[in-house]
Amino acid sequence: MPHTINQEEINMLRSELEILMRERQTLLKVTGVAAGLVAELDSHSLPNGTEEAAELLASSINALSEETLKDALSAVHAEIVN
Repeated sequence: MPHTINQEEINMLRSELEILMRERQTLLKVTGVAAGLVAELDSHSLPNGTEEAAELLASSINALSEETLKDALSAVHAEIVN
């Protein structure tokens, strides 16, 4: 028996998708700001005890796909400088 999607289900899915897209935009902004911060950090001048957190942040950012990182930087109007 095929299951048909009714209008209520479509509206619910549309609402959920909109929530997820807004959350993605927020996460991209946070990621873009974090990437900018990491790019500006001087690892030799970090306060004691923060090296591990900075390294975790940097490795998490480096694990992103190039497309996602570009989207994140674009979300905060930042540029990749070589």
